[in-house]
Amino acid sequence: MNIKLLCIGKTDDRNLEELIAVYTKRLKFYVNFEFEIIPDLKKTKNLSEEQQKEKEGELILNKLQSQDELILLDENGKDFSSVKFADYLQKKMNSGIKTLVFVIGGPYGFSPQVYAAARGKVSLSKMTFSHQMIRLFMTEQVYRAFTILRNEPYHHR
Repeated sequence: MNIKLLCIGKTDDRNLEELIAVYTKRLKFYVNFEFEIIPDLKKTKNLSEEQQKEKEGELILNKLQSQDELILLDENGKDFSSVKFADYLQKKMNSGIKTLVFVIGGPYGFSPQVYAAARGKVSLSKMTFSHQMIRLFMTEQVYRAFTILRNEPYHHR
């Protein structure tokens, strides 16, 4: 199985970029992991929140292949412990999915079309984090999940 983390907008914090790169590199030993950025929309001052979500939604949906399974990172998604998230990934791998795509949306969330295309929603916390921080947290949690599945000492139970 391939895992892709799809994000709206670039990270402008060099420290976060470096940490994301560390976990992305580590993940190569476990799974084909891809981190893809959709560029920020230009000229959004004249767009309503709904219009911005629609335009970002089109960009997200255009990045998907027909066989991809789309999972949204959403505050109203399912909560997991790290161990339960590892189990979740194992079930996805066992189901024969070719590519599991996790998406971090823009500042206003997702369009109705993206919600309709999604096969699930995952929440990393009830707290709100910046979209840039979520990239690091999600990449680290995917890495942690694979170390759990391999019974490696990274995660302490």
